[in-house]
Amino acid sequence: MTPKQQERIKNKIKKVKAALAADKRFWGGQYHDGHGLRYIPPQLYIELNDYTGGLRYFNWFHKNFPDDSGYPDFLFEWTIILYKTGRLKEAEKKAFETFCSNTYLFDNFFERQVTKLEKWEGSNLETQEFVDNQFSYSNKQDNLADFSEWLDNFITAEKFILLSNKYLDIQKRLKVEKDTETRQYLIQHERQLVNEL
Repeated sequence: MTPKQQERIKNKIKKVKAALAADKRFWGGQYHDGHGLRYIPPQLYIELNDYTGGLRYFNWFHKNFPDDSGYPDFLFEWTIILYKTGRLKEAEKKAFETFCSNTYLFDNFFERQVTKLEKWEGSNLETQEFVDNQFSYSNKQDNLADFSEWLDNFITAEKFILLSNKYLDIQKRLKVEKDTETRQYLIQHERQLVNEL
């Protein structure tokens, strides 16, 4: 990447931050961000290989949008940045959150055959079409070679396989379960899975 290209990306980040600051002023000290600008910077930080800057951004994001679970690719970018800054335990948890937000995303990243699962799809973001049309990362990217190796080792480890199977079992049960109390119990159990890492 040339210095000019780097400068253009840095300017994009500045523009997004300025727009978010203006949004906060407009809404009287609260962020509204109806256009989803807050999801743009992580990809730009990764393009720059500025993982420390990306981590600062995610710290800001978590502070200002604590209830925002993010989109699958956003969570994936968060995982990359946590890994690249040496926060491996946090990266494991975020990788599992990423898997839970889109069970097809890792297969897409590794360019593996994707098989649609008979499970409850909590939103249209979990469909394969979303991955095919929106996801822009590949295990073949040079700057992600070390991350790809780490992720592959993580998702093939026994603890991830065990937890992902539990998650998928819950999703399969949610697809057919009609009883409200049982569904609430399953969803509560699903939320606790990340704490088992």
